[in-house]
Amino acid sequence: MKKLTPLLLLAALLMGFTARAMASRVITDQIGRQVTIPDKVDRVVVLQHQTLNLLVQLNATNKIVGILSNWKQELGDNYARLVPELNKIPVLGDLTHVDAEKLVTLRPQVVFVTNYAPREMIDSISALGIPVVAISLRDDVPGERDKLNPTQSDEGKAYDRGLREGITLIADIVNKQQQGKALIKAAFAGRKLVTERLSNLPPAQRVRAYMANPGLITYGSGKYTGLMMEHAGALNVAAATVKGYKQVSMEQIIAWNPHVIFVQNRYPQVVKEIENDPKWQTIDAVRHHRIWLMPEYAKAWGYPMPEAVGLGELWMAKKLYPQRFADINMQKRVNSWYLRFYRHPYQGTE
Repeated sequence: MKKLTPLLLLAALLMGFTARAMASRVITDQIGRQVTIPDKVDRVVVLQHQTLNLLVQLNATNKIVGILSNWKQELGDNYARLVPELNKIPVLGDLTHVDAEKLVTLRPQVVFVTNYAPREMIDSISALGIPVVAISLRDDVPGERDKLNPTQSDEGKAYDRGLREGITLIADIVNKQQQGKALIKAAFAGRKLVTERLSNLPPAQRVRAYMANPGLITYGSGKYTGLMMEHAGALNVAAATVKGYKQVSMEQIIAWNPHVIFVQNRYPQVVKEIENDPKWQTIDAVRHHRIWLMPEYAKAWGYPMPEAVGLGELWMAKKLYPQRFADINMQKRVNSWYLRFYRHPYQGTE
């Protein structure tokens, strides 16, 4: 962060003094920090795309006064159609840095950052008298909470609890508690349906799947994306040898020989690259034309999103085991979700 000019430093100090003079409460963020915030929060800066997406679904977009600069890249080019007002909100940083002078001028009451934001960044913002809340959407043990690729004894519990806790925390901060409860309920209702339908699926019949990202990067263990495939009844071929989000070799992918390949909605070019690259042509998924671009609502990130849990896992399970989900109308379910939480009809397919 750049040093503030004397005028902006004075403004920051006055802002911090004003914030402390208001009625306040203490919350604990997802890396275990106790943070004092105002009772009523109406101005937030968001430097993490997952939290930005959650605030939109909580119908708190009108409280956002600043966002990360690469939000379109992270959320997909089509996201702006759901929330066109985001195009008018100032951008001032990303996951690991922020423009301090611009931050002060926006007068936020809370700044949301990712759990692995540099501690120097968090401390610098806090020194301006602006509360900083770190969001991980994971329930990790001390020592792992601020890591990009944590060590977890039970990934499923860590992400399930973390998503519930994260949504509840964000909703509480922006005074949208009822919306938070509704979002959690909808997400895990979808999970319950998938779990029930696949309860008697033998391990030997699970489809071998690979998640393709640009540059031969994939998700292994310790990331929600791998759990998403597991919940949908797939076997993530990278889980046993890859931790986190890492690049692998073409030789390794060929050795894994996945039956299906999933590609996130934000990377449509990867599908064409795989289809046209001779090195991929011996792989079972490519030979049988099972390279599937995931729909917008199946956000296969390293961190869970409620629509990925409530809709994306169901979409994936239906693709993998169509006979078990023949009665499920994804278009109808998705449109209902989008109207309820995005206040906008779903315009994609599936």
